[in-house]
Amino acid sequence: MFHFNRCQHLKKITQKCFSSIHVKTDKHAQQFLSRTFALAELRKSWYSTHSLVGDKNIILMGPPGAGKTTVGRIIGQKLGCCVIDVDDDILEKTWNMSVSEKLQDVGNEQFLEEEGKAVLNFSASGSVISLTGSNPMHDASMWHLKKNGVIVYLDVPLLDLIHRLKLMKIDRIVGQNSGTSMKDLLKFRRQYYKKWYDARVFCESGASPEEVADKVLNAIKRYQDMDSETFISTRHVWPKDCEQKVSAKFFSEAVIEGLASDGGLFVPAKEFPKFSCGEWKSLVGATYIERAQILLERCIHPADIPAARLGEMIETAYGENFACSKIAPVRHLSGNQFILELFHGPTGSFKDLSLQLMPHIFAHCIPPSCNYMILVATSGDTGSAVLNGFSRLNKNDKQRIAVVTFFPENGVSDFQKAQIIGSQRENGWAVGVESDFDFCQTAIKRIFNDSDFTGFLTVEYGTILSSANSINWGRLLPQVVYHASAYLDLVSQGFISFGSPVDVCIPTGNFGNILAAVYAKMMGIPIRKFICASNQNRVLTDFIKTGHYDLRERKLAQTFSPSIDILKSSNLERHLHLMANKDGQLMTELFNQLESQHHFQIEKVLVEKLQQDFVADWCSEGECLAAINSTYNTSGYILDPHTAVAKVVADRVQDKTCPVIVSSTAHYSKFAPAIMQALKIKEINETSSSQLYLLGSYNALPPLHEALLERTKQQEKMEYQVCAADMNVLKSHVEKLIQNQFI
Repeated sequence: MFHFNRCQHLKKITQKCFSSIHVKTDKHAQQFLSRTFALAELRKSWYSTHSLVGDKNIILMGPPGAGKTTVGRIIGQKLGCCVIDVDDDILEKTWNMSVSEKLQDVGNEQFLEEEGKAVLNFSASGSVISLTGSNPMHDASMWHLKKNGVIVYLDVPLLDLIHRLKLMKIDRIVGQNSGTSMKDLLKFRRQYYKKWYDARVFCESGASPEEVADKVLNAIKRYQDMDSETFISTRHVWPKDCEQKVSAKFFSEAVIEGLASDGGLFVPAKEFPKFSCGEWKSLVGATYIERAQILLERCIHPADIPAARLGEMIETAYGENFACSKIAPVRHLSGNQFILELFHGPTGSFKDLSLQLMPHIFAHCIPPSCNYMILVATSGDTGSAVLNGFSRLNKNDKQRIAVVTFFPENGVSDFQKAQIIGSQRENGWAVGVESDFDFCQTAIKRIFNDSDFTGFLTVEYGTILSSANSINWGRLLPQVVYHASAYLDLVSQGFISFGSPVDVCIPTGNFGNILAAVYAKMMGIPIRKFICASNQNRVLTDFIKTGHYDLRERKLAQTFSPSIDILKSSNLERHLHLMANKDGQLMTELFNQLESQHHFQIEKVLVEKLQQDFVADWCSEGECLAAINSTYNTSGYILDPHTAVAKVVADRVQDKTCPVIVSSTAHYSKFAPAIMQALKIKEINETSSSQLYLLGSYNALPPLHEALLERTKQQEKMEYQVCAADMNVLKSHVEKLIQNQFI
């Protein structure tokens, strides 16, 4: 049975660590395995009780006017099963009076108790049940219903609800007091619906009951078919015999393992879910948090993370941690150029948009009996973002999840370095490496693929390694949201109508941010061109123009934009895999050749396919500073050096026939010396805080990042470790940190 197979991956996570080690009587290892197997059985029980089989009910939940009763009848006809309307078939028969009469008789609070009591005395199986709008406000009765059914939430646009209620001549609902508008009460009710549903049906404005019923059946089918959404390695070779079992991972496995065992990266085995035009339009007026939940629900199966739990994570991640309530606002710069501000998180870079959420996802996915050490390579911003994100986990999770981030000792800005060091906490450390980012990233990949070492850590210390770089699917996926959200904001602000194309221009090093934009397009956002902006480390620009990825005789240059000082772009492999129709054999050949010969060439048909969607160019150091200066002088807006690289390239290659959204990937506060040089400010003081205060006196946009300003006051004296660029030295550091944390 599938549910049993699904929980077996928890065993495999541990077992694979022992594959290359001979263990005879290691008591620690045996205890560790037994705890993991016990957890697998618990998860097996969980899945079996939450699956839709046989006599389970389909329970339709939603606000008044959502059409639950009508949709329920259509579903009942299609499935040939009993349809139960809580209003007509339970409440009115129990009370011998209409619901409106009961509400008038007992009042709001007593009504909810009476309603809940009536539902608690009811049971059914194999039926379609349409709830009242107020049922979800009574916990005990909802638990009673949930035990024998799957709850489907009909999420109908607010304006549609109000219009329908007017047509039905309903001007008062449960909980509505004098002075409370229907609109406000319906908004208030959402918190109760979010608590209970197993699957959401996102209803387009004006959708017919028949269309909604079909969506409900598709949602049920998805909920049942837990193995329909799996992940494969980019280097996975499809079997010639179609009956041969294909090795695939579930979302939780992909997040836990980080990197595939064959050295490839995890990608969805099937296509990305696509939203209809009507569904996107329904999201135009939504908040960032609402958009994030709806998009991520489509990408994460509820068997991996239930919708209610995912919602809690998203609200925690994007709540008080962001200085701007819009999370990732879009600002008009000039002409047809717009700035997507991705720096309002606690560490001032776009990495916060995923790394405030990813730790909660990771903690949910891992077995409670396992300890995990997260290894991270950073070219500047990832280090502080990942340390900050994992430090926000609850106490229990911090005791079993630790982080070590390796950064190039002399390859990040002074502020970035101070920020990484200052972000160390009880479960996170920073290690400077006397090399560049490419060495750090390659070293981590080699550590993951060293089964002797990873197995030793598991047996000796009960600790499993994983990653939080964008090589980890759980880290990359949340980035899709802000690209979609930016487009919706342009529609909301009236700059474009939905369906009009836009270009996106992104400063690109490891290819993750721009790949997330590609995935947003696959979900239905009409992005026309992806503009890849490089600094003088222009390996990606050259590749997009020629199809030749060539690292021979190419030395990494240190620039004003250190976060894209990268020569080996990990996420490029994911995009090539997508373009090559998931040809894992080709990916293996190309990236093995890159490792051994330091270059590869893709065939002409793939080059042409790449160039249909991508254009690329690069920016010199002088051009970068000049762009910062001219933008400030013309608009009063200060770009960070990475955003300046993107603006230079956008100015050069974008044809201005449609808007271009430039991703602003970091706040300029993190690069104060470069900004002061660009603005020709001669008073360069010694401390980061004094530099920031001086920049703040210019009253430019965006304003100073208060969280960064506060951090500078506590970062300067923290200690950290530095190690040589040697694999054995890095392994030794990892082992010592594991000993300190978990032993």
